[in-house]
Amino acid sequence: MVEDIVAALSEDGYATVSGAISGEQVAWARSELEAIVQDTPVGRGDFEGYRTRRVYGLFGKTRSLDALAVHEVVLGVLDQILGQYQLSAPTGISIGPGETEQPLHPDDAIYPLPRPHAEVVVNVMWPLQDFTAANGATRIVPGSHRWVDERPGPDTETATVEVPAGTALIYPGSVWHGGGANTTDANRLGVVLHYAVGWLRPVENHVLVVPPATASGLSPRLQELLGYNIHPPFIGYVDGRHPRKLIEEVDVPVSS
Repeated sequence: MVEDIVAALSEDGYATVSGAISGEQVAWARSELEAIVQDTPVGRGDFEGYRTRRVYGLFGKTRSLDALAVHEVVLGVLDQILGQYQLSAPTGISIGPGETEQPLHPDDAIYPLPRPHAEVVVNVMWPLQDFTAANGATRIVPGSHRWVDERPGPDTETATVEVPAGTALIYPGSVWHGGGANTTDANRLGVVLHYAVGWLRPVENHVLVVPPATASGLSPRLQELLGYNIHPPFIGYVDGRHPRKLIEEVDVPVSS
């Protein structure tokens, strides 16, 4: 399966993994995120969306996404494309009724790297309800991950990727994409987990969002993805040591 996904990403710039998580996992994550979204302000511009609410600091607010972050198939794909990597900008996204199309963009554009370059970012969109053309399903420009100087114009064709809840949508940071317009009367909720190679600074500072005392209770792999790791040979050390040592020395309260 991993090889097929990697081949599809190379050819089309996106791939889906049907039934990647169970209905129970979807329901848990959706319940948690819907509660958090209620206290989240709407966006501050066309990119964030004036009718869209974006939840940042996810792994400091809920444990319902931990299994998604370390999904076996997803990490197998990332192993082949990125090699050494970390979470960068995980975000819950609730596109509200009446929201317009998000401007098309590649997520690796935040890094000042000339194109073409090896992939440095891979995204995984997790729909927590069915994504449809009507409620704002992700739009992708197929093949745009191979562009060098091109930019989408008003006549650029996009693929609206309609996927049911629990199906993962994977696409590299070099592909042009954007959220769709929501013409329904209900919110469209999903979570995008944004991974970047380990030698780049992540977009979000996860070791502040998830401090050592919290990280000590997480799985070792999730700890690494949240920045408690090094990129060989030693990028990211703490006082000359692997960040894992910091976690191991944390006094975790024992519940009675």
